[in-house]
Amino acid sequence: MFLLSLAARSLRARATISLLTIASIALSVTLLVGIEHVRVGVRQSFAGTIKGTDLIVGARGGTTQVLLSTVFGMAAPSGSVQWATFERWSQHPAVAWTIPYSLGDSHRGFRVIGTTGEFFTRYRFRNQSVSFASGRAPESPFEVAIGSEVAERLGYTLGDSMVLAHGVAEVSFAEHIAHPFVVTGVIARTVTPIDRALYVTLKGLEGMHADEFAEGGLMMGPPPEGQVGEPPITAFLVGTKNRFETLRLQREMNEDPTDPLTAIIPGVALAQLWQTVGNAEAALQLVAFFTLLVGLLGMVVALYASLESRRREMAILRAVGAGPRTIVGLLVAESALLAFTGALAGVALVYALLAVAAGPIEARYGLALAMRPLGQIEWLYLASVVSAGTLVGVLPAWKAYRASLADGLSVQL
Repeated sequence: MFLLSLAARSLRARATISLLTIASIALSVTLLVGIEHVRVGVRQSFAGTIKGTDLIVGARGGTTQVLLSTVFGMAAPSGSVQWATFERWSQHPAVAWTIPYSLGDSHRGFRVIGTTGEFFTRYRFRNQSVSFASGRAPESPFEVAIGSEVAERLGYTLGDSMVLAHGVAEVSFAEHIAHPFVVTGVIARTVTPIDRALYVTLKGLEGMHADEFAEGGLMMGPPPEGQVGEPPITAFLVGTKNRFETLRLQREMNEDPTDPLTAIIPGVALAQLWQTVGNAEAALQLVAFFTLLVGLLGMVVALYASLESRRREMAILRAVGAGPRTIVGLLVAESALLAFTGALAGVALVYALLAVAAGPIEARYGLALAMRPLGQIEWLYLASVVSAGTLVGVLPAWKAYRASLADGLSVQL
């Protein structure tokens, strides 16, 4: 305790250099711990977007493409699924429920999803179901329920009218002006892509696109063969009666002889997605480690530089009875205090940044970065920082140990 008290007083006597060293360590720890905190938060946010769904089935395409286009609205669908195919698989003995999805339209940059009432009763995110802040789910063809972000950014309330459009661009020249939709519900905030989407019935989509094939409509030409009277489907979600049958059902769907399908298990697809972005995570962690290394080297330089001006101080301590071990212990204690204080300040800065930025990040990107306790890896990082900071103090301590008493007592002019 005496050495720690003496080390703290010594650092206060050199407040400027001590604060700069602490700031360097703190920024390094902020980057290191912050990256890990954000990485875990992003993974939890993505994983919590869809729960309780055993399979996502879309047209033949890549696993990641089906996942991103259906759940996250981040990619274009790979194609369409025939309505007859959807009905056939809905009646499979292993299937408990299905939720059809129809994508391809938008409203002022927000994606429109055609579905059924099953979405509002079956879909789960973070073990929660979809609920409404106000109003209800769409029931009639030209009714729409909107996500919380859509309502906030566009200022829509219950009873307002809107016109949907082709494509996902913010500005579209192919609007369905003949079929306006009325807002019947505002979905409660979920912190998922649901907040940035609009939900209509499949009948509404079917009726909205009817003018594309009518004379004088937005688009001319005959309807595609076999699609008359059939709601457009781009994917569907599946819940099984017994999860042990999921793999067998997935294999059967992927081998469908009548309609080329890609059936994915959400959890497995997410794991593959994280493998894809794993290199980017590793690169960020590498940058953080090098930043920490620079901070530790800066601390060594600061301690070495201060020794030249502290040679007389060391000699006086030796003269009043402090042994070599005391001198070494003092400098190592100073290094440990700098590392510990820097690590503590870095963690405090991480939580301060989360408190300030979590709301805007959630509103802008839909990522929930919760104020959670430090995880095992983060504690390991902190322990490594404090340990490394303590060890680097041994180098200047060894130099001080070798300094002679006579060299310290001779005044340098």
